[in-house]
Amino acid sequence: MRHRQRRRRGPGGPSQITARLTIPFVGEISGTWEPADAERSAAWELYLELVTRVSVEELAADEGFLREALSSLYTFFGTTRDILRRYGPDIAPPLAPGHISFAVLAVTVLNRVLRPLLASWHPRLAAYESQRPEGRDPVAWEREWEHEDALRRAIAEVRSSLLSLARTLQEVAGVSDLIDLPAPRGPENTPSGADRGTPAQRPEGS
Repeated sequence: MRHRQRRRRGPGGPSQITARLTIPFVGEISGTWEPADAERSAAWELYLELVTRVSVEELAADEGFLREALSSLYTFFGTTRDILRRYGPDIAPPLAPGHISFAVLAVTVLNRVLRPLLASWHPRLAAYESQRPEGRDPVAWEREWEHEDALRRAIAEVRSSLLSLARTLQEVAGVSDLIDLPAPRGPENTPSGADRGTPAQRPEGS
């Protein structure tokens, strides 16, 4: 039996987009991006890092662990620098006015979005954590911190920037949406009427 060889998909995506990135408390940068193949590959790698971290997941007021969120952003900082080093000058070409590149977006996010958050909040949270009594639940202790709400708001601002970056990277890489994935469907063998709440299954008095 002859097996058909699956074709390997090369870098795809548009030849030109208008990229915009909102920076908390600073404003917006925008420009025309004409990505080279190396930039599309780097965009896919960074996009994958973003969608598999808590960095683009919304933290509700009574959910999540701030230490985990900060740690994820810290490691994302290092991963982004590794991608920049590995792809080198091919993702940072000389640009005409009004144009941007992968490197411009990535370095802007590192220096203008992530660095201020981590430099300000990482040591403050660490100092508070060091005061936690032995045996006290870390999450409960974090929820009692007087600055918890302020840090949540700061993380939400950063998340908004990272989400807009992720959407831009998705477009440049020419890949599907891996952020707003559909919720899994329930088992198909659910007994008839189970999903409609038949009288036999409704709680007494409903």
